[in-house]
Amino acid sequence: MKQDDKNPNGPESVLELRVVLVGSQPEIWRQLEVRGPISLDQVHGVLQVAFGWEDAHLHRFTGSDPFAPLRPIDGEIPEALQWLPRQSCEEPADRAEEDYSLDQLLATGPGVAFYEYDFGDSWLHRLELVSRRPATETSPPARLLDGARRGPLEDSGGMPGFEEILDALADPSHPDHVEFSARVAEMTGTDEPFDPGFLDIEAINRKLARSLKSVRSHSTCQRRRGN
Repeated sequence: MKQDDKNPNGPESVLELRVVLVGSQPEIWRQLEVRGPISLDQVHGVLQVAFGWEDAHLHRFTGSDPFAPLRPIDGEIPEALQWLPRQSCEEPADRAEEDYSLDQLLATGPGVAFYEYDFGDSWLHRLELVSRRPATETSPPARLLDGARRGPLEDSGGMPGFEEILDALADPSHPDHVEFSARVAEMTGTDEPFDPGFLDIEAINRKLARSLKSVRSHSTCQRRRGN
């Protein structure tokens, strides 16, 4: 962790991240700006909004790909680090996400980390640091710069299941077309055709601003007390 991030009254950084949903084709991705010192539980909230998730399942952050084979060190497999909600920490090496910042997570590797949501469907997101710049008074805690495609539907069976749903929706003669159309309409709350390529960046940023308003207010107060 850098010295500046240890001091809540010191300079803050804004991190530009490229977040990709692993295994998505065409790629589902988001380009985000996030303040480095915000806690990982708040980063979890940012990613939920950015990808359209509903925070209905467990999640974790890891410093490396949690599904990549681990290489033995001195004949032993090292225990992979993971950051979880405090109440979900069960192993001695587990770390409470509320106590760590995005800056600290990215410092564990070469500017890359991972976020897994829903351990059943296993939606794995790769977070890559693109750039870093000083924050200003007007820098929001997080905002979406760009992206492609809407996030998959909850409980759709991982990427293979989601692709199966999209195939059925696109083909009226598909045997599951009627069933999946009704299911998707119930989940989205609309009978409008489901467009997997749709992404409303402005709406996402409005939601991020509302959900993180208290974070910005707290940060501003800290800086003013420090002046």
